[in-house]
Amino acid sequence: MTIEDHNPSSTHPPLPPTPEDEQFARLRLLRSRRVGISTYKRLLIEHGTAQNALAALPEVARAAGVSGYEICPEGVVRAELRAGHALGAKLLHADHPDYPTNLAELDDAPPFLWLMGDPALLTRPMIALVGARNASSLGTRMARTLAHELGEAGFVVVSGLARGIDTAAHLAALPHGTIAVQAGGVDVMYPAENTGLAQDIAKQGLRLSEQPIGLQPMARHFPTRNRIISGLARATVVVEAAARSGSLITARDALDQGRDVFAVPGHPFDARAAGGNMLIRDGATLVRNAADIIEALGPTFEDQEQLPLTPTNFSPTVPQAAKKPRRTLRETANLHMSILQRLGPSPVAEDQLIRDLQITPATFTPAVVELEMDGKVTRSAGGLLSRPV
Repeated sequence: MTIEDHNPSSTHPPLPPTPEDEQFARLRLLRSRRVGISTYKRLLIEHGTAQNALAALPEVARAAGVSGYEICPEGVVRAELRAGHALGAKLLHADHPDYPTNLAELDDAPPFLWLMGDPALLTRPMIALVGARNASSLGTRMARTLAHELGEAGFVVVSGLARGIDTAAHLAALPHGTIAVQAGGVDVMYPAENTGLAQDIAKQGLRLSEQPIGLQPMARHFPTRNRIISGLARATVVVEAAARSGSLITARDALDQGRDVFAVPGHPFDARAAGGNMLIRDGATLVRNAADIIEALGPTFEDQEQLPLTPTNFSPTVPQAAKKPRRTLRETANLHMSILQRLGPSPVAEDQLIRDLQITPATFTPAVVELEMDGKVTRSAGGLLSRPV
């Protein structure tokens, strides 16, 4: 019996739920209105099983002031499962042994992923490569070169199937392995111009999405998609990004997830380079080629021995990089509040602020980058910080 075949009988005494029943109920719980990932996890903890959580959900909604609440109909979930089966897509649950380890570490890891392509790519070391949609010729050439070199070194390149840098990265990495994380349903081709590329990735690489089959992407879906891109990967590389862009959101997600961030420098007069240059100024590792990335990471992957240990792409003398501790959402919010409370319209020296907070530069710098990208902190010449007036 598969999850698609779920059809509980009402003519027999109730039996303990089978794994298929529970998986079906979990998907139904997640697809119910106003149930996000944190609520989904809380309900499972409080009620033990998804079926119990579904039974309690209307009362939970009433207690929260929502009247007339209805859980997701079974028929909606069956239709999604049938559509996925017809596409040849696979539904991967977070408890499955094939679920990617890096992603499972996240507090907001997707409970389900729809997959089209080769799931084995999820077991290999991954690096995210993202950047501007309106990329320059030099930017796309750099993305192609990095993706090709990383692929040859044994890494799977992860990106978002967008125009520009994403497209160049997927195309160059396709022969070696690439993963496209989609903002809408795994069957929805967006942008339409990348339909051919998406089809090729399903044949030679992997497409995945946490969204229901058939969902058209909306603006709010892209930031949540970005956390999966960075969450899958050990490191995120930014190639051309404006000062306020989705690529910087991905970089911020990577920092919050305790992952490394790299950036390709660009000309100061090019607005597409502003975001990458800002990341480098604030501590991201400057990238000239794939060797810079591989050497900076060091032998941190459990399956590092599978990578070709050649002088061009690996330095055995590089010490193992210490794993950065992940900040929880509460810790991040508290750190942001502490920084903002000590800032006003008058500029304060960054070094002085670090001493006042009694934290390390490695903890302070990513937090300031996040606040700066949110427009809550202004940086002046000489390392001075202030609140915008």
